[in-house]
Amino acid sequence: MLILLPPSEGKADAGAGRRLDPSRLSLPELTGAREEVLTALVALCAGPDEAAARAALGLSEAQRGELRRNARLRAAATAPAGRIYTGVLYEALDLATLPPAAERLARRSVLISSGLWGAVRLTDRIPPYRCPIGAKLPGVGALSTYWRAALGPALAAAAGTGPVLDLRSGAYAATWTPRGELAARTVTVRVLHERVVDGVVTRAVVSHFNKATKGRLVRDLLTAGARPRTADGLVGALRDLKYAVEEQPAAAGRPRQLDVVVTEL
Repeated sequence: MLILLPPSEGKADAGAGRRLDPSRLSLPELTGAREEVLTALVALCAGPDEAAARAALGLSEAQRGELRRNARLRAAATAPAGRIYTGVLYEALDLATLPPAAERLARRSVLISSGLWGAVRLTDRIPPYRCPIGAKLPGVGALSTYWRAALGPALAAAAGTGPVLDLRSGAYAATWTPRGELAARTVTVRVLHERVVDGVVTRAVVSHFNKATKGRLVRDLLTAGARPRTADGLVGALRDLKYAVEEQPAAAGRPRQLDVVVTEL
């Protein structure tokens, strides 16, 4: 099973270990693309036009410190990606408290999407950075388009012959859409909050709690030691964990779509 997660805007303040070495990251077929994006990002943030750099990265004037941090990425201390990302999903996943067997499964199963790195494993050592997928970098262009060309073979190889649980947010999901036989093995998830309003049952897509639910869902799968071999097995594993799962119709050759319905947030 391959689990695809989005990154988080929230990140640890600093790494604590050796300097960045892109050649040591997982998915080595992405090394050249990572180097190109990293070089463009560092040059942009170290350059004289601060306003242009902030505009390219969607930063406010109060976030100008992010430019200084990006400019020093090649010399920055690193930490495992699982510690760098600190947003809502990762708080709910709570990697640091996983039992040993679940942690080993996470290391094998989880990939995190990234505007800078393409995708990394939890154990890959990276520094804190700011590079959203919506950024446009000089010489590279729109990162969503750039990574669409590079990620396909790498993620298809990482998926192997097993199911894929794709929990990426929309912008990151757009960088790789599995097709054909692989799409039939891929499951995407939408979280719906169900409640009764004036005697009527209503459902709504949630945002903040969408991330928290996805983090808990992954944690539960890992803690249960789930190793489904098929998409049907993955859906069954979620139901065994007492998630209210409803499958929506999907177009031929497109990933399967699940709604996870929650009544408490």
